[in-house]
Amino acid sequence: MKLAIPSAIFLGVTALAVACAPVTNTRGYVTDPELESSIKPGADTKQSIQDRLGYASTTATFGGDNTWYYISYREKQVAFFNPTVLERKILAVSFDPEGKVTGLHRYGLEQGRVINFESRETPARGRELTFLQQLLNARAGADTQPTQDVNPGGGGLP
Repeated sequence: MKLAIPSAIFLGVTALAVACAPVTNTRGYVTDPELESSIKPGADTKQSIQDRLGYASTTATFGGDNTWYYISYREKQVAFFNPTVLERKILAVSFDPEGKVTGLHRYGLEQGRVINFESRETPARGRELTFLQQLLNARAGADTQPTQDVNPGGGGLP
C-alpha cells in the first residue's frame, strides 16, 4: 500500500508533464531549395512552375493572379494555449501578362507586420435593447401587430 501512493503520484506528475509538452507542427508548402533554385525568370511559365512546385497556397488578390505565393510555417503549441509561430517562409513567384516568370521573392517572419484592427463599433440606429426587452417585445408584438401586405397590387408568384 505504501508503494502504491508514490507510484500513483509519479504517474500523475509524468502524465501532466507529457500533456504539457510543446507540440511543433509544420504546415503548408514544403520548401525544396533545389527546385526553387532551378526556376529561371523569363524561361519558366505558370505551367512549369505548377508542375515543379505544385499548386500555390494563394494567389495575388489585386492585379489578377500574376503572383503566386507558396507559404509554409512552423508553430509550437503548449497544451490548450494559442499556438506561437516560430518560423514562416513565403516564396512569391511573379509572372508577366503572358505567364512567364519575372521574379522570385522570399519573405520570412521578420518581414511580417502587425496590423492593428479597428476596435470601434458603428452605432446602430434606434435604441439599444437588452435580451429580455427584445424577448418580451417580440412576444408582445407578435400578438398585437397586424400583418401588412407589402404588395397590395397582387402579382408575383401564387
